[in-house]
Amino acid sequence: MHTTDTSTPSIAVVGGGLGGLTLARVLHRHGIAVTVYEGDASPAARTQGGMLDIHHDTGQVALRAAGLYDQFRALVHPGGEAMRILDRHNVVHRDEPDRGDGLRPEIDRGHLRRLLLDGLPDGTIRWGAKVTGARALGDGRHELHLADGSAAVADLLVGADGAWSRIRPLLTDAVPAYAGVSFVEMDLHDADVRHPGPARVVGAGMLFALDAGRGFLAHRETDDSLHVYAGLKIGEDWIDGIDAADPEAAKAVLLDRYADWAPELRALIVEADGPLIPRRIHALVPELRWDRVPGVTLLGDAAHLMSPFAGEGANLALYDGAELARALLAHPGDVQAALTAYETELFPRSAESAREAAANLEVCFAADAPRGLVAQFAAFDAMLAAGAQG
Repeated sequence: MHTTDTSTPSIAVVGGGLGGLTLARVLHRHGIAVTVYEGDASPAARTQGGMLDIHHDTGQVALRAAGLYDQFRALVHPGGEAMRILDRHNVVHRDEPDRGDGLRPEIDRGHLRRLLLDGLPDGTIRWGAKVTGARALGDGRHELHLADGSAAVADLLVGADGAWSRIRPLLTDAVPAYAGVSFVEMDLHDADVRHPGPARVVGAGMLFALDAGRGFLAHRETDDSLHVYAGLKIGEDWIDGIDAADPEAAKAVLLDRYADWAPELRALIVEADGPLIPRRIHALVPELRWDRVPGVTLLGDAAHLMSPFAGEGANLALYDGAELARALLAHPGDVQAALTAYETELFPRSAESAREAAANLEVCFAADAPRGLVAQFAAFDAMLAAGAQG
């Protein structure tokens, strides 16, 4: 792990997600090597989730810093910025086409990760290297402990390892808490041919179908599948009744919660292909901060896990990676100064987005849903119109 050039610290990034890969890519462009420790055995070890809308002021900024913006634009899902908002009766409250303004273009998460992976030299990522913990050695150096019994030492340790980070305890005893909402994740494949009803309901981009304490969030994927989340504001234990190994039984439990919904919306559950995946939504407190600890920091969900209702999780991970790289490049040979500069901006930035996510969760599952969400988009339209006139 150590280099003979003491002005260039050895850098270990734990986690090969979007944020860690962005950090590695930006530093690689400037001739700085990074070792990324990723627990997955290979890039294809598991699916990478659904569509992401990449924001012009965060995620797109990071991709420009990574020198990958043009390649990213070539992978954008045409029409993916379209959006529909319905109520439980299948009444349309907003049906917005893709405006083509590129402010939040949609991309498959797996395609974006592959773009970042392809931008790194061979050997950057240690696949199948599951980090179980780390300890401080002094002078900012840390020793990583891996599941296979091996260890590695780094001058700079970056925790990019998500919600249940093994690196976070070096900085804070904060742990994620249940956010009050659980998702059940489903897919409908070859939608236009095999599931024309749900395909019409979801439309070309994203769907919000909302009611008090219940809803569907769905995306049309680039492979013509529908990726659907049934969301419920419900006790933490309820989701234990969803058995991923028994799809029909899981559907029955879930459909009971949507008994008074329009059949066109219930069809998102009825026609789902394959297993139904239960997911509790967790979050860290928005105001999370930690005292500066030499030689270690966090990015992405490890630093600021939030609910998905601001659409900022992946965008902030990308941006964090680029900003940490920028800070390191701006303070060559002084890791402590770089981390201080990075965290000074990280904390207020992530707190603002986390508060927005928590507020939007309440809006989406409020007693009058989807009225609050429709009003939010109307206010956004008014702001854009005022800006155009100005």
